[in-house]
Amino acid sequence: MLEIKKIGLIDELDKLKEAYFEQSTSPLDGMWHFGFVPMSEHFGLYNNSELIGFICINCEGYLLQFYLENSNKRLAQEFFILITKQNGKIIGEVKGAFVSTAEPHYLSLCLDNSSEFKVNALMYQYEKNHRNTQRKIIEMDLATEQQLADYVQFASANIGAPQQWLNDYYSNLIQRKELFGYWDNGLLVASGECRLFDKYQTDFADLGVIVSQSMRGQGIAKQVLNYLTLHASTKGLKPICSTESTNLAGQKAISYAGFLSVNRIVQFEFYLTK
Repeated sequence: MLEIKKIGLIDELDKLKEAYFEQSTSPLDGMWHFGFVPMSEHFGLYNNSELIGFICINCEGYLLQFYLENSNKRLAQEFFILITKQNGKIIGEVKGAFVSTAEPHYLSLCLDNSSEFKVNALMYQYEKNHRNTQRKIIEMDLATEQQLADYVQFASANIGAPQQWLNDYYSNLIQRKELFGYWDNGLLVASGECRLFDKYQTDFADLGVIVSQSMRGQGIAKQVLNYLTLHASTKGLKPICSTESTNLAGQKAISYAGFLSVNRIVQFEFYLTK
């Protein structure tokens, strides 16, 4: 009998999570999987009381992760029907899903069960042999605990993220020495993140950039990415990053910094018929 049950501790899924990341054809986006996923609910997929997979659903009712062991993939469509047919007593209403094109099995299931979809973000990997003849690298400073409020206010003003979330997020990055800033006359005008993975995808570093609205269009984002790419490379890590599908200026800067986008994050809306 197929069942879906809530998981209390994510650690219970460690082995399945490891297999989940190994089966992707390219590294998955760090912010989605290590920023948003831990804040979302996890459910185990069971066959005759045996845990054979898991799903992750965010507070807005969107599926973020779906995985079944290879030996049980034949049951994937049946489980997906349970999920998409609004099995509300256990998992609540599931409106749709976010999935990377680097997850072909999960992507195919979403295509089979969706009413519409759109590209949410572009995923990039650094091209080692990229020829950047004007490789300007901006000098950045490692963020300190005393500067936490400056970074929170800066990000809130320039990308509109909630301050409480930013406070926790940046506090963690500062402790891990993964947050950098570019200051001009005492003002923070650009921030950069070089996020390392503690487990899964440990060969990669996930980069992030924010530039002050008043300083955009001057090539600063490209220079910040150059700095972060060099920083990651000195640690023997392969840089990756992503940006929203609507951020054309960001896409241009990322491309000029030597990154290539092959994969996308796609947002699906499921059929609402029960």
